[in-house]
Amino acid sequence: MSRRDFMKFCTTLSAALALPAGFAPRIAQALDEVKRPTLVWLEFQDCAGDTEALLRAANPTVAELILDILSVDYHETVMAAAGFQAEEALAKVVREQKGKYIAIVEGSIPMKDAGVYCCIAGRSAVDIAREVCGNALATVAVGTCASYGGLPAARPNPTGAVGVSQAVPGAKVVNLPGCPLNADNLTATVVHYLVFNKLPATDALGRPLFAYGKRIHDNCERRAHFDAGQYVESWGDPAHAKGHCLYKMGCKGPETYHNCPTQKFNEKTSWPVASGHGCCGCSQPQFWDTMTPIYHRLPNVPGFGIESSADKIGMGIAAGTAVAFGAHGVVSAFRKGDSGEGAKEDR
Repeated sequence: MSRRDFMKFCTTLSAALALPAGFAPRIAQALDEVKRPTLVWLEFQDCAGDTEALLRAANPTVAELILDILSVDYHETVMAAAGFQAEEALAKVVREQKGKYIAIVEGSIPMKDAGVYCCIAGRSAVDIAREVCGNALATVAVGTCASYGGLPAARPNPTGAVGVSQAVPGAKVVNLPGCPLNADNLTATVVHYLVFNKLPATDALGRPLFAYGKRIHDNCERRAHFDAGQYVESWGDPAHAKGHCLYKMGCKGPETYHNCPTQKFNEKTSWPVASGHGCCGCSQPQFWDTMTPIYHRLPNVPGFGIESSADKIGMGIAAGTAVAFGAHGVVSAFRKGDSGEGAKEDR
């Protein structure tokens, strides 16, 4: 990596962490001087979507992340070792670096029937998580399944699936929910620790405020259409083609906290709402039970205040605007009339 690309990466991370651009040199210094932290990545009840997101990371790439920034000593999907060799690598980290490594957990942890529904190398996921996460410097739960239980925990939750915090109560856990997570948020979380020697500030659900501090609705590029009462009424209608608000089509952005609109995906190319599909609220707890049906609008959004009546607000604004323009036209007509009469009298 060239020095120029490295500083560009540090500047990008400053933006992701909502820090001033002046912090880029400090981030660069931390990455230059600090020994690469050891990281182990555990996968339990998951679809590997978060690993797929990691493999498609661009700033930095997964190769740069693994070879230059972190020392990834265990990740069953990407590591060369397998079987006993792989498990020994994990055991060695726990044994020799207790309290010094970072654990990443992908996927939910089944608790029912002593955790028999997810076993690796003859051990249950909950046993592995309690040993690895319990001895880690910090644990980052990536994706909604690891954060809250996700889809495996949807009613009736046959395996008793839970998130890491519930399975390992004593662990220091940061949640990065999403289906999948944005790999940039993971990199930013780790770099925040390297720069400040502490984990980022979190909300009541354990999510970093820099990534989950605002609603999707607050930064959505379609927000102006919401305020103007311009909504998509059916898929493929003229309003949909013009990029109008998807709230009536079931978008859960008003009740979902995430930085998707600003951080985006695929090298900041796009994100679901920009591509024409509403947010399904995947970074919220129990979203599959509380946010469905996906294509039905939320009836009562907590804290939505004046925005709560989506049907009426646009009509009110439109009517108010029409009245304002009408009044302006009447006043202008009177002024023109007065000017004309005055001109005649002068003549």
